[in-house]
Amino acid sequence: MVKIHARPQAVRTEAGFGEADDMMLASSPAETAKPGKAMESKYYSNWHLAKSNSEFVVTEFEYAMVRMYEAFARWVTTASSVLIDEDIKFSEHMILHVIRMHNRPKNSQTIARMMNRDDVANIQYSLRKLEAADLISKAREKSGKTFAYTVTEKGRQITEGYADIRSDLLIRAIGTINNIDERIAEMTQLIGVLTGIYEEMGRSAATFSAQY
Repeated sequence: MVKIHARPQAVRTEAGFGEADDMMLASSPAETAKPGKAMESKYYSNWHLAKSNSEFVVTEFEYAMVRMYEAFARWVTTASSVLIDEDIKFSEHMILHVIRMHNRPKNSQTIARMMNRDDVANIQYSLRKLEAADLISKAREKSGKTFAYTVTEKGRQITEGYADIRSDLLIRAIGTINNIDERIAEMTQLIGVLTGIYEEMGRSAATFSAQY
């Protein structure tokens, strides 16, 4: 089992900034905006995705999500590369952890549903890669039509090692933020609601004509 003990860099919270820090944070209009406070239109009026303050706020959120996704993907692949010398991509690492979840076998359809993905063919390709790397194994389900996947002993060691690195580095760093458990719980609930809205609006957009 891998155990890495590192001293993470200090993470400043809202209460920990002084005047000098406030000046650095005020380097751009987006950073000076406070929640619920309307921005001057000159800051966003020329942006095609931000023609009003509400559109600006939503667009900032969307791009924050994109940046966080990319940062998360880099974190997962970098941390996992310490444990395994294989050409395993971010999405494949996540599939491995989903299969390990609750130590129950899962088929490709279940994995797709848990990850909110609809590209089952790509998931099946990733499953073949994980199987070739001896990280998972498959067995035919009772129906005889599909396969269910479980982690191998090697896969268990890799996922346990990642959990140790994650605890020692990421969770410890996140834990320095004030009230982080409550704040993440609230964000998780909000993102869940927004996921449903984006899904529903995606279905609605599919019925629009090409006149747009």
